[in-house]
Order: sequence, then structure tokens, then C-alpha cells
Amino acid sequence: MRAVVVHDGNLEVTEVPLPVPGPGQVRLRVSRTGICGSDLHVRHDAEVSADVAAEVGYPDFMRRSHRVVMGHEFAGTVDEYGPGCRRRWRPGQLVVSLPLIRHGDDVHMTGMSEHAPGAYAEYLLVSEDTTMPVPAGVEPGLAALTEPLAVAHHAVRRGDLTKGDTAVVIGCGPIGLAVILMLKAAGVRRVVASDFTEGRRALARTCGADVVVDPSVRSPWSVIEGDRGLVTSATDLYGAGITALGDLQKVPGVPWWTVMRAAGRLGAGPRGAVVFECVGLPGVIEDIVTHAPFRSRIVVVGVCMQPDTFRPTMASNKEVDLRFSFCYDPVEFREALHMMARRRIDPRPLLTGVVGLDGVAEAFDELARADHHAKILIDPARPA
Repeated sequence: MRAVVVHDGNLEVTEVPLPVPGPGQVRLRVSRTGICGSDLHVRHDAEVSADVAAEVGYPDFMRRSHRVVMGHEFAGTVDEYGPGCRRRWRPGQLVVSLPLIRHGDDVHMTGMSEHAPGAYAEYLLVSEDTTMPVPAGVEPGLAALTEPLAVAHHAVRRGDLTKGDTAVVIGCGPIGLAVILMLKAAGVRRVVASDFTEGRRALARTCGADVVVDPSVRSPWSVIEGDRGLVTSATDLYGAGITALGDLQKVPGVPWWTVMRAAGRLGAGPRGAVVFECVGLPGVIEDIVTHAPFRSRIVVVGVCMQPDTFRPTMASNKEVDLRFSFCYDPVEFREALHMMARRRIDPRPLLTGVVGLDGVAEAFDELARADHHAKILIDPARPA
């Protein structure tokens, strides 16, 4: 079969053996595959990711010297079952799968390891247990977005938002846009999005952001400065506490400490925004910690491939929560798929291009330099 192989930073369309499904595995004919930002990163900087993966217990992450078929965002049709499968779906049925596959006792990351070739190809293998049927009405291009939408769904859940919280999305690339979709699906009433590029700001509006800013012109923090309950200076924070204390002490017989504790449990008093860092470049976390309101929750979704620093004393003074979000669980993956089927989210604005296997290298270059693309899909059946 034809596939795109990355080796030493180069992308090449070549012939590779047709994969044969082993026990518990299903071979899919690839319908659509998304090009992920992490694919762009590991093409040239695989060693950094591989070293971290090895430290956390996965020694088989791709390295620059390996020959790997990438592609972990995909939808495909059932082609052939391996031994021991339950054969749950008819041949030709459209399905998606978590990008993890079991080989014996080992589990490998699909599209990120020599041991688990991905979907930049005409066919790939998946585990039957991690595969899910695509509901009627969800076309292959949308189904291929299940994986990045699950990443965003998990990140929003990590934020522990209420509908009344102010959400700020820094960076409106594919994951930032997916986070906006998931925030609005969760009912969050005020979503502020920030990006330097005009094309991505336009996509953020289409995805439902309530306020969209160009940070070179206007700070997103100035937009939310007057939002109810947000505190942006130490004097305001301390002053609010002293004022509340004084007012309560004027009421005879009222234990001020009990009232203040009860009010805190009900959500009264100063609170922060929920900020989603979707850029993944050095310096962004520090900038957010410095400028976000006191007691904000900062969810880091962007993957920074380089060492970075921020000032812990600033984070401590402002009592911000710094949370990191990486992947998702199987339930979140299924929920993302069915949110599309039930029209709770409409990710079609993310789809900004389709190429065949012969166009993958050029698509990588486009995504690295352009501001108008969000998600380019690969259709292996598309002519050159």
C-alpha cells in the first residue's frame, strides 16, 4: 500500500507492506486523517518527545532516525478482522478508534511509533476494543476530528468551569478553536479568545467566542477586567476582605466567621477566570500567570517542546491554579464523537483543506507558515 513515511525530518510517499491484523485487531481502510500540530513538532523535534515519553514509561516513542507512518486522528471503514475478534461491525462500516493498539502485552501509540504505523496511509491497524462506530450523519471528515475534540473536551473538564465563569482562550489554532467549541457546548456564557492572526480570529468567532481580540492591539485581560467577581490587584483583594469583615461585624449577634465561610462555599467573594493556554511556546505561561486575575485556574493545553520558566512567587501571590492537560479517557473520546452526532458542536469551521498522500509534505509547510488554516485532512484516495 502507499503511505507517507517520516525519516530524519523528511516526508516521503512510498510503498509499504499491507498490514495484517493480529489477534484482537481490525484493519481499516483509511477515509480521512487529520494533520495534528504534534505531528509538525515531532517531525523535526522527535528526540525531545521521545526522551520525555521514555521517562514516563514509554520507551518506543518515535525518534528522528526511525521510519514512521504518522497519523493519530483518523476515521476509516472496516476492512478485515484478525483472529479472536468479535466482528462487531460489518465490512465497510465507518468507525473511529483511540490511537492506541495492543501487540501482545505491549500497548503502542498509533502514528507515534515504529511499532504502530498510523493513518498517513491507505490502511492501518486498530484494536477492536478501542474502536467505536460512527453515528449516522457524521461524515468521515468530521469523524476524523474526534481525537482533537476529545483533547479539548478533556481540557475543558480539567478547568472545572461553571456556566458563569469567564473563560479566556489564548491561541486560536486547531486546539484553541476546539476548546472554544467545547466551552460553548458546556454552556459557558462568556468566552474571550485571543490570537495575533486575523484568519484564526475569524475562525474563533465562527466557533462561538463571545469576544475576540488581537493582543497586539488590545489585551484580553483588559476585556475581562470589569467582569463580576474578578480581582486584578492585591489592594482590591485585601480591601474586599476587610470591607466584608467590617460590614458583618456591624450586625449584632452574627458570627462573622461563620457567615464568611458559608458565603465562600456558595461561591461568593473574589474569584478568577479560567484560562486555556493553547499556544505551546516558551514565555506564554509566565505571561498568563503575570496578567490573569487573582485565583485564576490556568489549564495548559499547548505542548511546549522546550524548557520554560515562570515566577512561582507571582503565582503564589495571586493564588493561581496551574493545571496541565494532555490527552483524554475513552468516555471523553466517545462523548466528543456523539456531541457531533447530536449537533451539540459543529466543528466544520476547523476543516480548511484536504490533500492526498502526495500533498502531505506541502500541507506541513502550509500549516507551519499560514494563519488561515486550522485542520488539513488527508484523503488517501485523493489523486495527486
